[in-house]
Amino acid sequence: MTSADRPFRPRRHRLAARAAVALATTSALLTTLTACGADSTPHGRGAAKPTAKPAPAWRTDPASIAALGDSITVGFDACTVLSDCPEVSWSTGTSPKVDSLAHRLLKKNPAAHSWNYARTGALMSDLPQQITAAAARRPELVTVLIGANDACRSDVGAMTSAADFRGGFERSMKTLRHSLPRTQVYVAAVPDLLRLWSEGRKNPLGKQVWKLGICGSMLRDPDDLTKPAQDRRALVRDRVMAYNEALAEVCAKDTLCRFDRSVFDYRFTGQQLSTWDWFHPGLHGQQQLAELAFRTITRKENPLKGEAASGI
Repeated sequence: MTSADRPFRPRRHRLAARAAVALATTSALLTTLTACGADSTPHGRGAAKPTAKPAPAWRTDPASIAALGDSITVGFDACTVLSDCPEVSWSTGTSPKVDSLAHRLLKKNPAAHSWNYARTGALMSDLPQQITAAAARRPELVTVLIGANDACRSDVGAMTSAADFRGGFERSMKTLRHSLPRTQVYVAAVPDLLRLWSEGRKNPLGKQVWKLGICGSMLRDPDDLTKPAQDRRALVRDRVMAYNEALAEVCAKDTLCRFDRSVFDYRFTGQQLSTWDWFHPGLHGQQQLAELAFRTITRKENPLKGEAASGI
């Protein structure tokens, strides 16, 4: 066919046809790019959703223990007068008479895998230093029993404030987590000092020993039942309860921390007290502390999970 025989098509028709083809091609390209872009962004349908890391699980069989705290944990006055006796410590003691936490949990050579950094007279402000010392051992479990000395002062005015006690424990936990992110922490409640007064005062010799200046804020003038004396003792007990509330609330923020309120609730008698000072736990008292701690540590579920700390 010659050019003369071809049908005539106006130029505008050819331009319109080319524009339609270009428009269709561009639309297809944009659709493809948009789909690819959607799949490559975090919000696209094809994006994998991030999975939350599971919380670390509490182990009921830690392989090593470091004990922190005060005179209770070093067995002061449990064996002889005015002396530490760490071999009967509820936490890391080696004496079979106590059956300590370390003896129960560490079946193979417990003495080689447990360390006691508690110190007689220690306050909450001393806890970070003990943690630093224990961190070098990399223990799988740390036990903490501290606070009695913060309340047992010469008078109520000398007691550590509840705010300072809480701040000290918060700093201690930060120090611990900085060095030991995976270590479990067992925190025992401060014992009930009012019950200590009510039980210890039944022994005439014990009351004579208290006159030497043991825990004056609570134990001074043990036979004084006047309202001012009763109010003073109530203030000490309230402060201990505030300490325990702080321990419970700070501990609750840490997945690998368990607070044991049973140490405060335990209805001990004079049989659990040292016959040297009627203040510190004796051999039987150390046994009971070991039993309470073992129950809390070997439970699969946190015994305080879902409970209000204010109930302490």
